[in-house]
Amino acid sequence: MRITNALLDRLSSPTDFAGMHRLHSLPSLDRTITFQVTNPSTGELLAELPDLGPQDAQRAIERAHVAQDIWKALTARQRSDFLHSWYTLIVRHKGDLAAIVTSECGKPLSEAKSEVIHAAAYIRWYAEEASRVYGETIPSPSSDRRTIVLRQPIGVVGAITPWNFPASMVARKIAPALAAGCTVILKPAEQTPLTAGALIALAEQAGFPPGVINLLYASKGDLIGQDFCTDLRVRKISFTGSTEVGRLLMRQCADQVKCLSLELGGNAPFIVFDDADLSEAIKGAVQAKFRNAGQTCVAANRIYVHSKIYDEFVRGFVDACRDVRVGDGFDVESDIGPLINEMACCKVEAQLSDAIIRGARVHCGGSRLVAGKTFFQPTVLTDLKPGMRILGEETFGPLAPILEFQDVRDVINRANDTIHGLAAYFYTSDQRKVWNVSEALEYGMVGINTGRMSSEAAPFGGVKQSGMGREGSRHGIDEYLELKYLCVGGL
Repeated sequence: MRITNALLDRLSSPTDFAGMHRLHSLPSLDRTITFQVTNPSTGELLAELPDLGPQDAQRAIERAHVAQDIWKALTARQRSDFLHSWYTLIVRHKGDLAAIVTSECGKPLSEAKSEVIHAAAYIRWYAEEASRVYGETIPSPSSDRRTIVLRQPIGVVGAITPWNFPASMVARKIAPALAAGCTVILKPAEQTPLTAGALIALAEQAGFPPGVINLLYASKGDLIGQDFCTDLRVRKISFTGSTEVGRLLMRQCADQVKCLSLELGGNAPFIVFDDADLSEAIKGAVQAKFRNAGQTCVAANRIYVHSKIYDEFVRGFVDACRDVRVGDGFDVESDIGPLINEMACCKVEAQLSDAIIRGARVHCGGSRLVAGKTFFQPTVLTDLKPGMRILGEETFGPLAPILEFQDVRDVINRANDTIHGLAAYFYTSDQRKVWNVSEALEYGMVGINTGRMSSEAAPFGGVKQSGMGREGSRHGIDEYLELKYLCVGGL
């Protein structure tokens, strides 16, 4: 194992679990049941962690419930100070945290460092937003009363995070909840729990009171999620993952009409108009498609190129893809790392096989680098036809289908022809298209002349079946607040 930092060693030891995690450990846990965390690049065992279940979730919920009144009673400035301290510790340990991210997620170390800094930025942002949760006074219709609106914390939050951004997703959910005055129970993805454990260990060092942040390591997320949905003490659930699981959580929360924030699957179009800067469009497409080996919810899933520049774009894009170096995340020469596991590779291979059988042409890539390993070559496809799986499903891998178009209205209709509506991209130098196309695309986020748009200062989220609610920006803290109207009479 190439992680030399002592933090992971301590996190990996069940015997030290309770001592290391006073903040989020639960007394009298049966730690005989464990699950393994492995490096997707090498298959190396990184850690064995206690596999917690519903009984442990109930204990965590109780701890969060007890701590809720204490935490919300603090001033906004006090909560802000805790978050600022956490931010400082994360920045101080960014190298160690990045090494953990690369080890359990596989992405290149430089990309992992960028993610850790991005995670810290969310914590700093919401440390500052904590003091800007403003109420309202509304002019009253009569002189004997006053109208006031308060914004109060919603209560205990259950947060479920994915494996592809194990640092930033944790920060993006926990930071606004804490800033708003909510306590949190975090269930990280079973593939990448060590990053979450390291972040929460640093939160303990930052001095957060016991019970404010609670961490549940578990391999069976459906059981933990069900507890979040059915326990009345959990007032809010924030989930990032597949649309299928998001639908399930909605059904399970329906009886309680429980508040949900959902960031679900995507099927992002990437449109290149004939007036675009071609070299910049190719660079942006490579970035939007292959970041984290294509394993992002905002990855370019369908690339549409105007017929006037189609052949030139394909040639340039294929050349650029051949230059993308695939390898171990700790190799400084690597541009992208492995897919997360064998199941992810099989999904990519199934989509690719379906496309080839139906007549798609492979320009480069098309297979794993080494049989049996999780490294998959960047693959470019053309001659795509309606009905191919690759056009209707989220790929979550390095497959890039390129399609031709001629008419603006036609490409907008094709881009919108999906149940998803998370992110879209387009390149143009025509300012009229900038506004007209932006407004016509049915997506929560649109990148214009850029292949990267995530920022702690901007609202992240989708429309249609890509979810509900927003993370990041000033709007992100609203997801953890409720409005209360006070009518003061007898004046």
